[in-house]
Amino acid sequence: MNSLDWAVLIGYFAVMVAIGVWSHKRVDNVSDFFTAGGKMPWWLSGISHHMSGYSAVMFTGYAGIAYTYGVTSFVTWSFPIALGIAIGSKLFAPRINRLRSRLHVASPLEYLKNRYNLPTQQALAWSGMLLKIVDVGAKWAAIATLLSVFTGISLNQGILITGAITGIYCTIGGLWADALTELGQFIIQLLAGVAMFVAVVLKLGDHGGFFGVWDEPALQGHGKPLVGPYGTVFLLAFLFIKLFEYNGGMLNQAQRYMATSNAREAERSARLSAILWLVWPVVLFFPMWMSPLLVDAQKPDGSDSYGLMTEQLLPHGLLGLVIVGFFSHTMAMCSSDANAIAAVFTRDVAPVLSKRARAWGQRSGLVAARVTTVVFLALSMAVATQVNSPTFKDIITVVIKWVAGLMGPIAIPMMLGLLRPFRRSGPTAALTSWATGLLAFWLVNYPINWSVDGGVPLQYQVSIPLAVSLVLYIAIGFLKPEDTPERLAIIERVNTDGDGDGPGTAGAAAAVPAPADGTEGTVGRTPVKD
Repeated sequence: MNSLDWAVLIGYFAVMVAIGVWSHKRVDNVSDFFTAGGKMPWWLSGISHHMSGYSAVMFTGYAGIAYTYGVTSFVTWSFPIALGIAIGSKLFAPRINRLRSRLHVASPLEYLKNRYNLPTQQALAWSGMLLKIVDVGAKWAAIATLLSVFTGISLNQGILITGAITGIYCTIGGLWADALTELGQFIIQLLAGVAMFVAVVLKLGDHGGFFGVWDEPALQGHGKPLVGPYGTVFLLAFLFIKLFEYNGGMLNQAQRYMATSNAREAERSARLSAILWLVWPVVLFFPMWMSPLLVDAQKPDGSDSYGLMTEQLLPHGLLGLVIVGFFSHTMAMCSSDANAIAAVFTRDVAPVLSKRARAWGQRSGLVAARVTTVVFLALSMAVATQVNSPTFKDIITVVIKWVAGLMGPIAIPMMLGLLRPFRRSGPTAALTSWATGLLAFWLVNYPINWSVDGGVPLQYQVSIPLAVSLVLYIAIGFLKPEDTPERLAIIERVNTDGDGDGPGTAGAAAAVPAPADGTEGTVGRTPVKD
């Protein structure tokens, strides 16, 4: 990097902070901070939903997969995400939006107290928060490693710089700042991705051109959609996992649906995100597929290939823009995760731990939300310093195996609890499926994996925990139905067509009676009105 690249990078950081400061005036209460007050346009929500699913891991871990195996990096990653979000646009997006518009909640998990009970809500909240700390820690480590490659600063310094900048804008401006910075980051990503795509295409003239290049020996097998460990079983497992994960199972995407004005807008937001996931990753991945022709990766897994290409192919200035693109992905995901976890802690966990938290007003609740955001970012940065980032193998292990494997047991009760066909499944089904799914993850990935020659294939490591949770959730609901009137009322409110709580929908949505177990009969400590 030279002075021009540094100017681009510093200018980017300055713009992100400025957006956070500008967004501050739009945040007057907790609802604004966590769900943008339900005022976010569908197109901004869709772009934000799309951007919050990326990180620098795409340019490291997935770049290594693309370098080694070719187009399977798209077929088994972004394609199932696009398909999963498209399905979720009808199945989950409208219902998650109604959690805010009908039940007046500010956290995706807030409704679980009435849908199941308080222990279920707390189990999912705590496990989700801990998983996110590890997940975001891996993202910080990935971007810090790239920053180290280009600038020479240490990993810990890179973690501190990126985490501090992200913390400033997302703590000041909440979800509005996240979404607006993600819009800017999307534009930067568009420019950087196209620049890299064009630079690689221009180099292909020496290798048979755009279409003839696939005959090159270095790209042998790169055109096969399913290859190596990424076969049909992995594709199906990943599709199933991403259906839950990218429609709200990892919490931050759920907030984008909640932030739109009504269920129809949430559905449009999801469709836009699905289209972007289907089209845009092809532009980003194409240079990675061609990388064996252009660079010799120094790392065994090829995870440094994209970084090497940018240094070799792009002039200064554009190099800085691509590096900014790396940051834009990671900062978008990490800031959205920070906001989601702050919502879960402030709305779901703190009121259980503290009487004072239950009495928070709008101002004190907003202060608590900002403090929680800072604490979450600090914890994830601390975890990042412990990730063995120079190998990249540990980062991709966290992202693919840990997150995908552990997300299922958390997401199954949360997501399926919204749907009428699973109305018989109550707290027993939810807690049992959650606990057994976590146990299955540990067994498959450690004791069983150690005892099997060659280890358990990756597709089974990530899919078995979710499958176990799903089967138990359905079976226990059938064998021990717990569809009480108040739980059925919650389900009806999020499944009834029509938006808002006005006279036009009051008759269609059942009232929410007080829970039989004596817990508080409101959702999110805000009375649900008919």
